[in-house]
Amino acid sequence: MVKFRGNIPAKIDSQGRLKIPTEHKELIDEIYQSDALYITSFNGDRILIYPLKEWEAVEAKVEQMPSSEARDKFIEYSGYWGKEATIDKQGRVLIQQHLRKAAEVVEGIDVAVIWNRNHFAVWNDDKMRASITSEPLTKKEIEQLGI
Repeated sequence: MVKFRGNIPAKIDSQGRLKIPTEHKELIDEIYQSDALYITSFNGDRILIYPLKEWEAVEAKVEQMPSSEARDKFIEYSGYWGKEATIDKQGRVLIQQHLRKAAEVVEGIDVAVIWNRNHFAVWNDDKMRASITSEPLTKKEIEQLGI
């Protein structure tokens, strides 16, 4: 599994595109040898961007699960927000308008691109900071992780 780590501040351009940071674009090229992505969300609060091969692994895992309300909601919600996309020659990817609007990730707003194991999340930076402030990671939670 590829491990994307850290936060790269970015902005969405006037056409709704996110510039993939060069070092991460190089890693995507090296590991996946493809510019194909799947862009989705589970509830619209943030944008999730997966290399297509990683998303296909998620889909395969979900398909093997027994039918349940959670499985059906996952398929429906990730499909509602989801769309395949391709990184262009300048390293940009177009984020669909309804998802940008829901996540409040629009032109000129600072966004946090948070790399997380096999995908990355794009947050409105102010919303991410508010989430960290309102629901901080506690000492107890860190201890529960064994860290």
